[in-house]
Amino acid sequence: MTAVTMTAPAGTGRRARNGTGTGQLTGTWALLRLALRRDRIIMPLWVLVLGGSFSSVGKSISSLYGTAAQRADLAASMNGNSSLRAMYGPVFSDSVGGLVSWRMIAFGAALAAVMSLVVVVRHTREEEETGRQEMLSSAMVGRRAPLTAALLAAVIANAALALVIIAGMAGSGAGGAGAVAIALAVAGVGVLFACTAAIAAQFTESARLAKGLSAAVMGAAFVLKAAGDSATDDGSSVFTWLSPIGWAENVRPYASERWWVLLVIVGAAVVQCAVAYALTARRDVGMSFLATRPGPARGRISTAFGLAVRLQRGALLGWTVSFAAVGVVFGGLTGGAADLVGDNEKTKEIFERMGGQAGLTDAFLASMVSVLGTVAALHIVSSVLRLHGEETAGRAEPVLAGGVGRIGWAAGHLLIAFGGAALIMVAGGLGLAAGYGHELPAVLGASLIQLPAVWLLGGVTVLLYGALPKAAAAAWGLVGLCLALGWIGPALNLPQPVMDLSPFTHLPKLPGAGMEWGPVALLTVLAVALVAGGLAALRRRDVLN
Repeated sequence: MTAVTMTAPAGTGRRARNGTGTGQLTGTWALLRLALRRDRIIMPLWVLVLGGSFSSVGKSISSLYGTAAQRADLAASMNGNSSLRAMYGPVFSDSVGGLVSWRMIAFGAALAAVMSLVVVVRHTREEEETGRQEMLSSAMVGRRAPLTAALLAAVIANAALALVIIAGMAGSGAGGAGAVAIALAVAGVGVLFACTAAIAAQFTESARLAKGLSAAVMGAAFVLKAAGDSATDDGSSVFTWLSPIGWAENVRPYASERWWVLLVIVGAAVVQCAVAYALTARRDVGMSFLATRPGPARGRISTAFGLAVRLQRGALLGWTVSFAAVGVVFGGLTGGAADLVGDNEKTKEIFERMGGQAGLTDAFLASMVSVLGTVAALHIVSSVLRLHGEETAGRAEPVLAGGVGRIGWAAGHLLIAFGGAALIMVAGGLGLAAGYGHELPAVLGASLIQLPAVWLLGGVTVLLYGALPKAAAAAWGLVGLCLALGWIGPALNLPQPVMDLSPFTHLPKLPGAGMEWGPVALLTVLAVALVAGGLAALRRRDVLN
C-alpha cells in the first residue's frame, strides 16, 4: 500500500466540495458532540482523578508539614538531592502551594499529556484505522473537521482539568494566582501534546503506533527535564528549557509566577497545530506519510505466537528499558530514605502503610516495588487489549480464516502480556537493586511477588474481552483505581476495606515483612480462572467485523 496519496485536483467528488473556505470544517460540531458522547465516562473520570490529586496532595502536605520551619527543611533537603530534583524538579517556594507545585506539576503535566494524546488519536487515526472515518466522510464532512473536533475535545478536557485543579487548590487552602498558574501550566502542556498527537496521527497507519510515537515524545520531554533538573536547582538548565514539561515547571506557581512562560507553551501548540493541519490536507483518509513495512510470512512469523511477538516486541522492549531505568532511579533514592523523611512521624507512617511495618529503608523499597507493580498493570492491560484492537480493525478475521484457532491466536498475545509482565518486573527489580547497591535477591523476589496482582488484573481484562468485548476498555478504570489506591490511599489514610479493593494490598510487603504464600497462591489461582473464563467466552461468541 502506498504510504501517501496526494490530494487530487479540485473539481471531483467530495474533495472539491470541501476543498476551500469554511467547507473544510463542515460537520465539526456534530463530530465534537459524538466525541464527547463517546468519552462521556472516561474523560470526566480522568479529569476528576487527576485534578483531585492536587487537592489531596495539598491537604497531605498541610498535615505532614504544618509549620513553616518543617516546610523550609523539606524544601532545602529536596533541592539538595539531585535524584529527587530529577523526578520532581526544584522547589521554588516552601509554601503549601509551592510544595504542591513541586510535587505534582511535572507528573500532572505528563498525565495531562497522556490524556490528550489518547483523546486525539482515538478520534483521528483510530477512526480511520477502523474505517468509520471513511463512512462519516462520505457525508457532508470537511477534510479538517475530524482533526478539529478531536483537538477541541482535548481542549475541553484540559479546560475542565484546569478548573478542577483551581477549585481543589482553593479547597486545600492554597488558592490565588498560584492555583491559576499551576492549572494553566498543566492544561497548557496537555493541549500542546494534543497537537503533538495530531501530527503523529498523520505519519502512521496505526492508532497504536501514533500513541506510541506521541508517548515517546512525551517520555523524551520528561527525560530532558529530569536531566536538566538534576544538574541545576533553579530550573535554568538548557535541557530543562528544551522540554515542555520543563516549561510548566518554570512557570513557578506560588513563587513570583512567570506568566510569560505560558506564552511559550501556547506558541509551541499553535505551531504544531498548524503543522498537523498542513499534513492532513496532503493525504487521503486512511493513508499515512510513513509506510507500514510488509513482514515476511516465514520462520517465526509463520505461527500465531511469532505474529504476536512481531506485533508487540517494540512495546515490550520500551517497557523493559523504562522499568530498568526507573528502578535505578528509585534505588538511588533508597539509601537516603531515612534522611529524606527525617523526624516527621506522619511521613514515616505513610511509608509504613505503603511498605509494611519493617525498617524505614525496607518500607521504602517495598513501596517502590509496589509502584512498579501497579504501573506494570498498565502494560498487561494494554497488551491484552491488543487482541481487541486486532479484532475491531479486521486483522484477526483473516488470521482465524487461515486455520489458526481462536485459542491459539489469543494464546500468542497472552503469552506476551503475562510473560512480558514478568520480564519488566525482573528488569525493574534488577534496576532497583543496582541503584541501591544491596539486597539483589530480596529486591528481585519482592518484585516478582507483585506478579499475581498484575496477572489478576490481566485476567479481568481477558474475561471482559472474551465475554463483553465492547466493555473491555473498562479494565483501564480498574487499573486506575489500583493506581489511585496505591499512590494516594496511604497519604489519605483511607479505611482498610477501601484499600482492600486493590489486589496489591493483599500481597506481603517485601522486603522486610514475612512471606505469606496464601494470598499469593489465591491471587494466582483467581488469575488463571479469569483467563480460562475469558478464553471460553471467546470461543463461543462471534468475531467482530
